[in-house]
Order: sequence, then structure tokens, then C-alpha cells
Amino acid sequence: MAFVLFLILVAVALGIIGAVAKGLFYLLIIGVVVFLASLVLTGMRWGRRSRHHLLR
Repeated sequence: MAFVLFLILVAVALGIIGAVAKGLFYLLIIGVVVFLASLVLTGMRWGRRSRHHLLR
């Protein structure tokens, strides 16, 4: 869980730097990709937990 929160923090920081700094739009794109990756990772973990819960 801490890793996902760290990824979200990095994504927000990259997004802010990419939006504010001139010529660093690629950082905004990287921030969005990292944020989406963290959401996918969270969804995969959450899906695994619910399956284990149903098997009991």
C-alpha cells in the first residue's frame, strides 16, 4: 500500500512540474502514466483480495 501511495505522490509531483514548467510537457504525460499504473496496481490488489475472501 505504501508503494501505491508513493507512486501517486510521484505522479502528482511530475504532473505539477510538467504543467508549470515551460517545455516539460513530457513530465505531465509521465505523471499521468504513473498515476494510471498505480490505479491498475491498486485494482489488481483489490481484485485479488476479494477473490480470496469469496473462497473462504
